[in-house]
Amino acid sequence: MLEVIDGRQQQGPVHISRPVPVKGHAQANRTVTEIVDDVREHGDQALLRWTEQLDGPQLAPEDLLVDPKRIEKARRLVRPELLDALEVMAERLRSTCERQRPEEWIQRRDDEFVGELIRPLKRVGAYVPGGRGSYPSSVLMTAIPAAVAGVEGIAVATPADGRGDISDATLAACSIAGVSEVYRMGGAQAIAALAYGTETVRPVGKIVGPGNIYVTLAKKLVSGWVGIDSMAGPSEIAIVSDDVAFAEPFALDLIAQAEHGPLGAHVLITWDQKLIEGVLAMLDRNVISHERSEELENHLIEGGVAVLVRDIDHAIETVNAFAPEHLELVFEGAQERLHQISDAGSVFVGRYSPVAVGDYVGGTNHVLPTGGTARFSSALGVNDFVKRIYVSGFDRTALERLAPHVEALAEAESLRAHGRSVWGRLDG
Repeated sequence: MLEVIDGRQQQGPVHISRPVPVKGHAQANRTVTEIVDDVREHGDQALLRWTEQLDGPQLAPEDLLVDPKRIEKARRLVRPELLDALEVMAERLRSTCERQRPEEWIQRRDDEFVGELIRPLKRVGAYVPGGRGSYPSSVLMTAIPAAVAGVEGIAVATPADGRGDISDATLAACSIAGVSEVYRMGGAQAIAALAYGTETVRPVGKIVGPGNIYVTLAKKLVSGWVGIDSMAGPSEIAIVSDDVAFAEPFALDLIAQAEHGPLGAHVLITWDQKLIEGVLAMLDRNVISHERSEELENHLIEGGVAVLVRDIDHAIETVNAFAPEHLELVFEGAQERLHQISDAGSVFVGRYSPVAVGDYVGGTNHVLPTGGTARFSSALGVNDFVKRIYVSGFDRTALERLAPHVEALAEAESLRAHGRSVWGRLDG
């Protein structure tokens, strides 16, 4: 199920390709553009029409917003062990987010100061996949960093099922996160409603959260009018190890990521050929016993790769070039090698640190850069929900000292009024 690449003789990192969609992307773009434009122009009418056409439920405008009492009631309806798990997840993530809070600073000198102000965004929208399944973890991963940042208005959009219901698990997570504004809407129409507003939906300044290709393309379309977190793509994992005894856990990790859907990347990087042989055998054994065995086998064939490298340094060079969403480092001295990791969304170190823990209760966020974007972007966090505003102030003596430099630079750029605007303060 894994393509085996022998890269031991290759100079530089081994290139690992990601699966790409064969067709349908252009049609999806056209559909999303039609939906977004329709909702932007016709508001609730278009939002409800597309919701019925694509998701099934027939809703009236007054049905879009979930009653806050229904949200609170959900906490009493979910299984106690699930509620406990959600609360543990929220507590651990909130603790991490508290450490991410940026601080204002002002540096003062005798006659001047410069610094930064930190201000939270006013309103954000969190998209949570739903409909046929429920993803309460996505509620907490998107809403808690926003709440810790100080965002006052957090709106959750999640598709309802065919009867117009949202799962108790999702609503219970909203309650735990302190979210009382939840809309029964999904897909590109939900992104458009959050971005531009409708008669019922209040617009937001930024939209975050994962979704399918239609959600992702809609976020791309409205970006610029509102902020977005990222263009989330298929899930990815890269495992760097020589631990032959852990072949079955590694196979289970690859299968776990394959559960997320097609076009994912499921990569093993090692300098021990026996580990590749062991993982391949364990994949055969474990995939066949999975409830979705045929689907997972296709996903692993599509995006599964085992790369044989020379040594640890070659492995790390290869993984940095790949820039995976999730990275497991399972070899002796792995923690001491963290300084060499430059490109990854989230790193899991050691035998007992599977990605699945990070997906839920590890204390880190699971909204991560995919598709190689870890080369230049980061996991969702508090900084995604604040703005930095520069501030400075100068006394007359400071302006007199700096004026010649302003004038010289303005002259070089043929912006002479810039220089005159400074001297005008001093000559007056």
